[in-house]
Amino acid sequence: MATALQQQTRDTFDKAFRPTSVAIVGASDDPQRISGRSLHYLKHAGYEGSIYPINPRRAYVQGLKAYPSIADVPVTPDIALICLPVNMVKQALTDCVERGVGAAIVYASGFAETGDDGRALQDELGAIARAGGLRLFGPNCLGLLHARSRFIGTFSSAFDDAFPTPGPVAIVSQSGAYGGHLAYLCRARNIGVGYWISTGNEADTDVSDCIKWLAQQDDVRVIMAYAEGVRDGERFIDALRTAHENRKAVVFMKVGESESGAVAAQSHTASLAGADAVFDGVFRQYGVHRARTTEEQVDIAYACSRGIYPASRRLGIITVSGGFGIQLCDAAERHALDVAPLPDAARSKLKELNPLGSDNNPCDTTAGWLNDMSLITKTFDIMYSDGGYDSMVGAFTMLPASPTYGERIKDAIRAGTQAYMDRPTVLCMEAGAETVRSYEDAGFLIYTDSDRATRSLSTLATLREGFERKSVQPPADPTLRRDLGSGPLSEASAQTLLADAGIPFLPSRVVKSATAAVDAASNLGYPVVMKIVSPDILHKTEIGGVMLNIADDQGAADAYQTLITRAADKAPDAYIEGVLVTPMANKGIETIIGVTRDPVFGPVVMFGLGGIFAELFRDVSFRAAPFDRDEALRMIGETQGYPLLKGFRGAPAADIGALADLLQRLSAFAAANAAQLETIDLNPVIALPQGQGVLALDAVLVTRGQ
Repeated sequence: MATALQQQTRDTFDKAFRPTSVAIVGASDDPQRISGRSLHYLKHAGYEGSIYPINPRRAYVQGLKAYPSIADVPVTPDIALICLPVNMVKQALTDCVERGVGAAIVYASGFAETGDDGRALQDELGAIARAGGLRLFGPNCLGLLHARSRFIGTFSSAFDDAFPTPGPVAIVSQSGAYGGHLAYLCRARNIGVGYWISTGNEADTDVSDCIKWLAQQDDVRVIMAYAEGVRDGERFIDALRTAHENRKAVVFMKVGESESGAVAAQSHTASLAGADAVFDGVFRQYGVHRARTTEEQVDIAYACSRGIYPASRRLGIITVSGGFGIQLCDAAERHALDVAPLPDAARSKLKELNPLGSDNNPCDTTAGWLNDMSLITKTFDIMYSDGGYDSMVGAFTMLPASPTYGERIKDAIRAGTQAYMDRPTVLCMEAGAETVRSYEDAGFLIYTDSDRATRSLSTLATLREGFERKSVQPPADPTLRRDLGSGPLSEASAQTLLADAGIPFLPSRVVKSATAAVDAASNLGYPVVMKIVSPDILHKTEIGGVMLNIADDQGAADAYQTLITRAADKAPDAYIEGVLVTPMANKGIETIIGVTRDPVFGPVVMFGLGGIFAELFRDVSFRAAPFDRDEALRMIGETQGYPLLKGFRGAPAADIGALADLLQRLSAFAAANAAQLETIDLNPVIALPQGQGVLALDAVLVTRGQ
């Protein structure tokens, strides 16, 4: 059963997208002005609800009776479009709340993107809306629309020449201009857009709110999203989880990955870009496809709009030319698709059917089938039925554009695939818009380029794999909560805290004399490592505070004196707790594991291989804490260095399961202590051979108090 807040959210969103009445505050008689365009759109789109223009200086606006104020309209509007300058918005919004309006859109700019004064005014708008139970979109936005109800609550020029055809795609964008651009491109690509939202500065309603609500709509299959920043990571994750649980594909364009892009995002909508690699990790965690280009975003949304996902990565290829088959094979390998060979029985059938064509995957039919279209029908059927492929790509060049062959080719392919419409069939071809539409209506996905086609199929497979796995975020474990204090922690103190949370370290002792150092080293077993212990010296190697491979009693005594002398010389003000003595670790694969507090998502966990993999190649992965063991395994598997852990060129495999356990435990500790924690560095963490576990060899823990 929905809570009162959930029901209010649904009601206000419903009033925004399916209003039975709309007030346009500041409506203009001029349909070319911003304040007149939305009224013009509503009239020409065939919106059947009541429209109430608010203009105290006119009796009629664009042929409709006008009212002096929102208090004067005969019924309470479901939504108000506020088309007023910045200095008049606050009063207009207050009037809407007093009248009981369900939702409002503020188009005006001049708020948080202009500085502190504008931000203060924007915050007031958000407070007024929330206190009054009103769903507010904007300010500094282009509005929204719902294609099926013909409610066009926007002034965007993207809809000047045509309104969207209702369909399974929803667009939500912080940038109204980019959102309009996507809508225009979708229309050109024959993609039906049912919902379109520009959130702007997000004084109240943000991208997260919209994604969550859209993910619960039965007529939405795909959500195309654009954001420059996210303010509330917890609600953002909740929205992505809702989409994942409802098997709704989210195709996200997150910008601000460069330093200059992050600065531009801040000035555009006053958004915080956050760490880009962390967004990557969160998207992977919740099965979101991150598009790097607009072309890619549209391509993937187009593929997802059918709601048909391949059950595996097995891909069959049919071409009319061997050259196209090679291109498609190369592209399939780049995008991790499996161009598996045909079974022998299927090859025999193809050879008997078409002796001049090839009898494997890819299958080059040659041009003979143009004389007998049944050959292409039977080839598709054999490839699907006997080859067991879960998706197919056919390369037909410009042949579908031919008046002689185009319609017959379509019918022949349709006959060969009609029993397999639960699998995506992609055709690489060139033809006019009407011909392309007819092929799409026959059930095919159409691309002009082999790489774009295979990338889309690969993404469909990845999304399907994501849908099949459960999205689990364990609750924070209060038993792991500790008082971390407000001052700096030494390595020994950090190890004690983390070991108590299940992080494996070698046994160690902190000593305060050379004699005690010898005793500790003898008991622990030579060779040993000795380190200076001080909460004021985080980077011990910078002062020569670490000594390795100490082999005997004399070496231990000398090392103690050396470490104490170096600390006194190079960090004279540091408080010295003593010297840590610990055995040298067995050899294994070095990894680096850490936690950092992201300004958007809170504590996030990082994993990577040590050395140049992390420092030079940035081969690391991130996840928002906490997460389960399965997510930790995926986190490890997505790094480029993963083959080294699996066992490379005869080397033994590392204990990947133990690495996953450590990551999961660290994520739980970080989540439980999120309010106190700034960073944790475990570097290195040695992954020993399979079955022997892992060991953290060094620990740095920094609290937020520091």
